[in-house]
Amino acid sequence: MKEAKTYTNIDNCNPTFCISGKINRCTRIIGNVFRKHLKDFNITSSQLSVLFVITKGKDVNQKKISDILYLEKSTVNRNLNRLIKSGYIYTDEYSKLKITDSGYEFLDNVIPQWNLAMDEIRDKIEKEGEDALNILLSNLTKQ
Repeated sequence: MKEAKTYTNIDNCNPTFCISGKINRCTRIIGNVFRKHLKDFNITSSQLSVLFVITKGKDVNQKKISDILYLEKSTVNRNLNRLIKSGYIYTDEYSKLKITDSGYEFLDNVIPQWNLAMDEIRDKIEKEGEDALNILLSNLTKQ
């Protein structure tokens, strides 16, 4: 009779402790809440984040958005193309991204629903959870 082979690494691994898996599950849960609240606006939370950066930033370009949001350049480019096609942003003569009047109106209409999504998430994670998220993000982005 053949002896059973043991796989020490597999035997000692517990994927329920995986930090990446936990973060991914949190992302999916939170993303579902935002999709629910933003569904009538035909915009993703990623596109909305890009729009926020452009609206609140000075001299914003694709690289700055990529750096601020930790997004791949291809993802930023895809989101920018969709926002330009929607008429919410444009590129000025210095290759800086700017929001259009239509973009300001759109954002002004979206923000109440975004706030509802934020409130729903805050109710679920409570103050301690939000504080923990802030600490986590700060620790992960330290240079």
